[in-house]
Amino acid sequence: MHSIKRFIPATFVVLWATGFIGARYAMPWAEPFTFLAARFVLAAVLFAILTVILGSKRATREEALHAAGAGILMHGVYLGAVFWAIHRGMPAGLSALIVGLQPLITAVLAGKFLGEAILPRHWAGLAVGLIGVVIVLWPKLGALGGGVTSATLTASLISVLGMAAGTIWQKRFASGGNLVAATMWQYVGGAALMILAALAFETHTVVINGELIFAMAWLVLVLSVGAIFLLMVMIRDGEMSKVASLFYLVPAVTAVIAWALFNEQLNALQIAGMAITTFGVALATARQTKTQAEPSKA
Repeated sequence: MHSIKRFIPATFVVLWATGFIGARYAMPWAEPFTFLAARFVLAAVLFAILTVILGSKRATREEALHAAGAGILMHGVYLGAVFWAIHRGMPAGLSALIVGLQPLITAVLAGKFLGEAILPRHWAGLAVGLIGVVIVLWPKLGALGGGVTSATLTASLISVLGMAAGTIWQKRFASGGNLVAATMWQYVGGAALMILAALAFETHTVVINGELIFAMAWLVLVLSVGAIFLLMVMIRDGEMSKVASLFYLVPAVTAVIAWALFNEQLNALQIAGMAITTFGVALATARQTKTQAEPSKA
């Protein structure tokens, strides 16, 4: 089991990085809140079916409420704000750069609300990782265009705070119960927020075609089920500052996938940024070595 768990972080990063594929195909055909509401409802239904098939223990009322609260923040606020900003013209590169602040914010919150000790080496790793992310995304920041407004910038910052707060909430209040049941309730919370947002702000116009169906299937099965479940395992078993630092690797992996699938440019500077980011994440996730000998037993 421990040997399998070693592959969870790398698998999560790769799966999470593929999220741009679904967003790229979906956004021309559906409004963001409407699309996300449908995605979260489908994910909640899938996890409800899994709870029955696996015979998972049902969440208590308190566990369900805490999981739904985490889902409102992690799924509803985070993805809702990101999709809305991009839908309103925010360049994906700049959005990714702002979202790249999340590990630093999470580390600060983890120290304050979870009592995690963040060593200087880990702070250095987080800083180096952020520098690497900037380098990887730099080529995409050239033409910002008119989509960068106070509204889209605010939405991007809200998304970062939502994800950071949601993961802290999940770690502190919702990590003790069954993961399958907890994840189902997360999507119930996220779906509720997106349904309300869609009813309040959107026309609910959806064009059903192959691209939209592919995007929905990919985001539900690969992201909402696969990647999020792995994230829940890491939040339950690891320190939040270290888990959050893995998000630094996502832009680098996304750039490689975009190069392979869509022939997007990948230059030497970006490759150097990937190396710097990887080094920073290695620093941030390194285990503390035993520098002091254990007291001798008399």
